[in-house]
Amino acid sequence: MRRNASSIVLSDTSPYGSRSLVVESDGTASAAYLRDRQGTTRGAAWLGNHRPAPAGLDRARLDAGMVPLLPAGHTSHPAGRAPLDPSALEVVWFEEGGGAALLEDGEPLGVIPEWSDMATGVPGHSRDATTEGPFALPLDDRFEARIQGARGHWAWRGDPAAWADFQQSALGHLLARLGPGGQYWHDVGQRIGLSERPALGGRVHQVLSTVGMSCQRMPSSGRRIELAVACGEPTGPELFQWLASYPWREMAPLAPGKVVAWDSARGAFPLGDRWAGVLLLADPARLAGPPIPDLSGFRFGSEDVRWLWIVPITADEAGFAASVGSTGLFRRLVSDGRSWIASR
Repeated sequence: MRRNASSIVLSDTSPYGSRSLVVESDGTASAAYLRDRQGTTRGAAWLGNHRPAPAGLDRARLDAGMVPLLPAGHTSHPAGRAPLDPSALEVVWFEEGGGAALLEDGEPLGVIPEWSDMATGVPGHSRDATTEGPFALPLDDRFEARIQGARGHWAWRGDPAAWADFQQSALGHLLARLGPGGQYWHDVGQRIGLSERPALGGRVHQVLSTVGMSCQRMPSSGRRIELAVACGEPTGPELFQWLASYPWREMAPLAPGKVVAWDSARGAFPLGDRWAGVLLLADPARLAGPPIPDLSGFRFGSEDVRWLWIVPITADEAGFAASVGSTGLFRRLVSDGRSWIASR
């Protein structure tokens, strides 16, 4: 469903800036397109015919790269429906940011979930589609709860009092687990804060933890996480300014065993130029160093939040992980006596 002599009825960008939903029409038919930051179409859904439907597929329109007309037996409006009114349309982005619902007069008209993929022939869903086809799947009630949940999520995110309550709860959890806080950075990306826990008492290392990643589920996995790093020397927020927004910027989750290469365009790695990326671990206890702080027990709503520890790795180690996997890299780090506490 490529654009050809079509006009844009509506365009909206996700709160994370990583996806856009564009509704286009050529006056004969309309479709919605989910595109990434580079403008590549990731998902699409036919939305409606605006003239009587043909008996079969109009291949001339397809060959011309135009929005398809669904045949009469595949649409609930075989006589055609009225053109889309931009003032009646609304986009509701799902919490993870990878998909969206298009509403007409407050009712779902189309949904392009994050798993929609035109490259593999999986279209989005349309209210006016009555059968499964390559341009749209029927829209059923299973998305209603997700749409309402997304509305509630964005209303919560826009409420300063709700954010303050979450922030105090998260900082209270870190206080109980890591002791008093030091510096606090209010925004290291996607409205995510960063809390410093200085070396105090018997702890000889600084711990930095995100505050707010868990406010939104990650794409694909749906999990809620925060990130932490232990450092032998004081450090600033630069590492997290790159990594904290990664799941929603790249539309890819962070999980235990994930290796993420440093973006060299940002300059030297914040913890020292000998490092070229990070390995994320839920439990780095087999690595050298003092006991790992127990950060479990924090919840957002009814869901558990998991902390992932950041361990910097060299370019050679990143290449090793690419060839044998992150489990093999972890074993190598254990064998090498690597500490889970980052050093320059």
